[in-house]
Amino acid sequence: MHKIWQIFDPRRTLVALFGFLLILALLIHFILLSSADFNWLGGM
Repeated sequence: MHKIWQIFDPRRTLVALFGFLLILALLIHFILLSSADFNWLGGM
């Protein structure tokens, strides 16, 4: 594990990881909101 952190900068790697996860979460939520079955804002 130590060798991996010598290759990659930990700060940039973690920022990239959290950015990717944020984009992925937003994408999943917008896909669910666009479907009729899983749109929790549209009501029943």
